[in-house]
Amino acid sequence: MTDQVRTQESDPTRDRTDRVGTEGRADVRLTGARLSAVLYDTLKGRLLEGKYAAGEKIVVESIRHEFGVSKQPVMDALRRLSSDKLVDIVPQVGVQVVSYTRQEVEDFFTLFGGFEGTIAGVAALRRTDAQLRDLDAVSANVDGLISSDDAAVRAHGYRVQNREFHAVIHRMAHSRIMAETSQRMWDLSDFLINTTGVDNPLSSALDDRQHDHRSIAEAIRAGNERWAREAMEHHIVGTVEVIRDESRTRDLAV
Repeated sequence: MTDQVRTQESDPTRDRTDRVGTEGRADVRLTGARLSAVLYDTLKGRLLEGKYAAGEKIVVESIRHEFGVSKQPVMDALRRLSSDKLVDIVPQVGVQVVSYTRQEVEDFFTLFGGFEGTIAGVAALRRTDAQLRDLDAVSANVDGLISSDDAAVRAHGYRVQNREFHAVIHRMAHSRIMAETSQRMWDLSDFLINTTGVDNPLSSALDDRQHDHRSIAEAIRAGNERWAREAMEHHIVGTVEVIRDESRTRDLAV
């Protein structure tokens, strides 16, 4: 169920507040800044999950009415998403989901692969035994997804567990700079994967993706910096080929 945002009228001499209610949680009063942050998180989640297609127009009035809020917090949230390169705000035209070219997608994953490879190499030198156990636990969750016959469950579950797998590796590196920079790149990665127009992206490739994960984990466990870096770079850059294969399969089925 999506968050429901309801406007509460207040005395004109006081700061206006809104209430956000979520399933299973009491309403919380929010100031304008916190409200825009909740809207930002909600809309970004939709974008990363592929709820909006590349190039799709986002109607501000529709969002405003959906959540029962004023235009200002919606625009504040969209401006942040524009800074994240997930939406374009065009004066006198409106807001639309960013559409990247095939070359831009390939360039991104080449860059992303090198960056994540560097983190994995550092992680191989700094990881703890406890963190290795954490990595094994996440890997076991991915193994559980592979046995599912539901493509939607596989796709969504892999997105969540894949992020956690790599988050554990980021923690192994013990570098705030690396982790925070990587977070932004992972958001764009999920966005690019889920706006390909393919239903349940990567769900057909879980076996191969998990094979990569095992290779990365083995390299980190061995403390082999070069192996970890190369295994991670291969895994990330290989995402492009998976996207191509699933897109071709989609086109043949049409």
